[in-house]
Amino acid sequence: MIQPPELVVWCRTIMAQGRVPYIGMVLKSFEDRLERLVEGMFSRAFKSGLQPVEVGRRLVREMEASRTVDVRGRALAPNRFVIRVAVEDFQRFAQVQESLLAELTATVRGYAAQESLSFLGRVSIEFQADPSLRVGLFRLHPSYDERIPEASADGWIEGPNGVRYDLKNSVMTIGRLSTSDIVVDDQNVSRQHAELHPLGDSYQLIDLGSTNGCKVNGQRIDRHVLVDGDEIALGPVTLYFRRP
Repeated sequence: MIQPPELVVWCRTIMAQGRVPYIGMVLKSFEDRLERLVEGMFSRAFKSGLQPVEVGRRLVREMEASRTVDVRGRALAPNRFVIRVAVEDFQRFAQVQESLLAELTATVRGYAAQESLSFLGRVSIEFQADPSLRVGLFRLHPSYDERIPEASADGWIEGPNGVRYDLKNSVMTIGRLSTSDIVVDDQNVSRQHAELHPLGDSYQLIDLGSTNGCKVNGQRIDRHVLVDGDEIALGPVTLYFRRP
């Protein structure tokens, strides 16, 4: 099968860098997670037409192909993605759009965390209907945009001994790294353990493939929309989500 020229260039580049096995593992991990998503709550919505796994795979490849370096030496990835799909696919996606966008956003941010990529602003993913496209086809337009307004949400994380971390209207990181927004100094906590994403009037807790995982109210989770009073366990460390 003949590959698109841009994909051939991308493959040759990462082969030259000796990074094919690593990129492949990362893509497989995200694909498996999206496939589980479709097999579960979205199964009826995605029996035919464009599959979310295809979109997630392309997002990761576009991030890799479009990465650049800023004046401070940071590796940057696009933070705005417009996905143009057929009208029929757009209508099907509308049934579960909020949850699907949250999953795809988590895929983008999870890949960025593993690759040490930064963003100029909040990650934004948007579906648009394109009458010129046939069912199952889509076009992806990545860009760098620091003007995207932050989502609005209020709350805080209560740490050990009553320490309070006020949440921002942007993605916040949790981990052992000193650069994390919420630093948890415990060897059982991964360097980049989890993220908190604004979602409507709350936050979604997303595990970043940490060694000891995340639990909310005693249940192991990959992602969870928090409600007031939720108990978050990162290994032996317990945090609480609070709302005013």
